[in-house]
Amino acid sequence: MPVPPPENQSSAARNIYAFGITSFLNDTASEMAYWVLPAFLASLGAGPAQLGLIEGVAESVASFAKLFSGYLADRVPRRKPLVVGGYLVANAVKPILAVVTAWWQILFIRFADRLAKGVRGAPRDVMVAESVPNNRLGSAYGLIQSMDSAGAIAGPLTALVLLARYGSQGMRAVFLAAAVPGFICVLVAVVGIRETSSSRGGNERPNGRTPGKGDTIFLLSRTDARLPGSFYFVLIAVTLFSLGNSSDMFLVLRAQNIGIPVALAPLLGLVFNVTYTLASWPAGWVSDHLSRHWIAAAGYLIFGGVYLVFGRAPSTLAIWIAMAVYGLYNALTQPVLKALVVDTVGEGVRGRALGIYFFLTSAATLAASLITGGLWKFYGANVPFYFSAGLAVLSSGLLLVEPTHSARA
Repeated sequence: MPVPPPENQSSAARNIYAFGITSFLNDTASEMAYWVLPAFLASLGAGPAQLGLIEGVAESVASFAKLFSGYLADRVPRRKPLVVGGYLVANAVKPILAVVTAWWQILFIRFADRLAKGVRGAPRDVMVAESVPNNRLGSAYGLIQSMDSAGAIAGPLTALVLLARYGSQGMRAVFLAAAVPGFICVLVAVVGIRETSSSRGGNERPNGRTPGKGDTIFLLSRTDARLPGSFYFVLIAVTLFSLGNSSDMFLVLRAQNIGIPVALAPLLGLVFNVTYTLASWPAGWVSDHLSRHWIAAAGYLIFGGVYLVFGRAPSTLAIWIAMAVYGLYNALTQPVLKALVVDTVGEGVRGRALGIYFFLTSAATLAASLITGGLWKFYGANVPFYFSAGLAVLSSGLLLVEPTHSARA
């Protein structure tokens, strides 16, 4: 990879910090609302089936948005508007939760929130990849993920304080308060993020002319770079795993099912995210020096163990411990798998590869949420967790069959 000039290096470093700060603020707002949502749905008369529908629809729209935005990220000359717009919409709709009166209204809010996340995801991750060399890619994604999960610590803590202060009205107060970090997040994104540049061939016409407004169809139809087989091999393993990786809200419901009070739901998120925050950057750094395949496979095995514990539910103490270990699974997979995807493809198709990766995992998560809701309803609470644990072990084995060719090699 060519060494960028000093001024570009400065902008690149600024981008990593800006993305980290926006991730922290956005996740603070999101997690304030996310961990009280199951209890709020229950107060509106909804149960596991409605939760599965809401999360499934939300993830399905996110999956298509990620696919399209991934293609756009390789073609459009400016990615920052996609990223900023995604943060703006997501943080504009969260406070509306404070005034809803029926569960189906939450469906539309989650729809808009996940759509916005899908639009910004791939362009942001491509900009991160263009800001650092490949041998620091895991560290960059890991650092941003650590900031993201640090926000997921601040969010549940804030929610706990508001729930304790306002009692039965605390959930709506949490949704309103989420507007504050959300607004600051958008402000930082607008001011702090800088456009990146690369050797993308897709942004120039064959005659060297910079594409104009009339060239949109040309840019979107360019397919001059193929995705390698090693990329698709990773996709198979990740998609299979995602079929058992339903919404974390089912973990919250299961915890409540065995006796953990509703008021402590944000604390479950706190326990999980402390581990996630502490482990994400080290996991990304280690993946820059060891096989990303092995690290991600270890994460899948940890996931399987956690879900096995939730299925058996031997005690509330076991659930608390499993929730803390669950953060380690996320640290070993979320930043590492993104770096692994970027490793396996060329620079000109990073957005496309990330978009396909995000699309398939989100589509599989849609199926997972619906499957979990159905299994829970007809076969009891433990069966869906055993099902997810089995898929995780199988997917871990597939990841260990590492193809000999990759872009990094």
